[in-house]
Amino acid sequence: MLKKLLHRLPTRRLAKKLDETALADALAAPLYALDPFSARFDDVEAAQHYEALRLRRADEVVEELTVMTWNIKFGGGRIDFWYDGHGDRVIMKDWEVLANLEGLAAKISQVDPDLLLLQEVDVDSKRVAFIDQMQWLLDHTELNFGAYASQWRADVIPNQGLGRVDMGIGILSRFPIRDAQRLALPKMTTQDRITRYFYLKRALLTARVDVPDFGPVHVVNVHTEAFSRDGTKRRHLERFCAELDRIDGAGGFVVGGGDLNTIPPGTKQMHDFEDVVTEDEDFQGSDYRGQSDWLLPLYERYQPAVALDDYRRDNRRYATHSTTGEVFWNRKLDYLFTNGEFAEGTTLTHQDDSSGAMETMLLSDHAPVTTVLRRKKRPPELTKTAPRKS
Repeated sequence: MLKKLLHRLPTRRLAKKLDETALADALAAPLYALDPFSARFDDVEAAQHYEALRLRRADEVVEELTVMTWNIKFGGGRIDFWYDGHGDRVIMKDWEVLANLEGLAAKISQVDPDLLLLQEVDVDSKRVAFIDQMQWLLDHTELNFGAYASQWRADVIPNQGLGRVDMGIGILSRFPIRDAQRLALPKMTTQDRITRYFYLKRALLTARVDVPDFGPVHVVNVHTEAFSRDGTKRRHLERFCAELDRIDGAGGFVVGGGDLNTIPPGTKQMHDFEDVVTEDEDFQGSDYRGQSDWLLPLYERYQPAVALDDYRRDNRRYATHSTTGEVFWNRKLDYLFTNGEFAEGTTLTHQDDSSGAMETMLLSDHAPVTTVLRRKKRPPELTKTAPRKS
């Protein structure tokens, strides 16, 4: 990334004479001191709140909630972008974004969730014609309230003509959202400082949703690092689990999930996926060897939407990701967990019209996962173990 960045900065000649890392550190000093591109975040920040232009009436007595998680690829559908190696697109036209958003809204409306966890949603980015996708989806579905936490923000990204970017994670809800916060996650340590300044800054998005006659539901949304070679992804997973533990330990009812960028225990194929064509060693995110037990603490302490026994019997049935629309879903990266109970037989991985009543391959590079959440005690065999020491 640095080489491409330096190519577009007016320091190219100097870069030939100096070590790139030393140059990057020198250039980074004023960036960190002055933050001229508004790319930095505090460790804890209030999330940005949203409200639909027209509020829809919600039920006054609620016994269960339909929960959905979906990485929507910033409304990019199956356009082949430069970052996944399949194409060279960077910027979309407004009509392309709106057409893709209409497809996303149709699927969301078909599911009709009470809670929706979104990953890769853009709110003020040149690449999506500056369409606020949080607001657009609220205004075109039956959801009323939203909370948003940026994971990648800069007034200008001097790479590939990206320009202004604001992409993050969101929670949409039929019911009011309170106390939404952005909690910063650890950054990668292997990048030079100038790359880190412009790179994604991952976070947890936490919120409390007040549900009538059901009680408060704590929601935790995450999209972990995909490309780290320094253990950052695992640290993100540990922080996500720790946040669930904190809420659970305080007696809260919690549902958490998102795009965890790794595979469940019992996955048969760990690498060499046919859709992976990226050769850049810094962006190899689909080799999961050595990660087979990273999600075990979550499965041991919380009920998953997809039981491990079911997943182990048929990995492909629950796969949620492929990098191109030419290849069907071939690995599971998207999850929901709770300290309550997911109603038996209600979880769906919406791969196509046979497993969700609507084709989803063309809507995003991730398939949505849905389930029904109940506020019940877990059975004895699911009682969580003591938290592990990290």
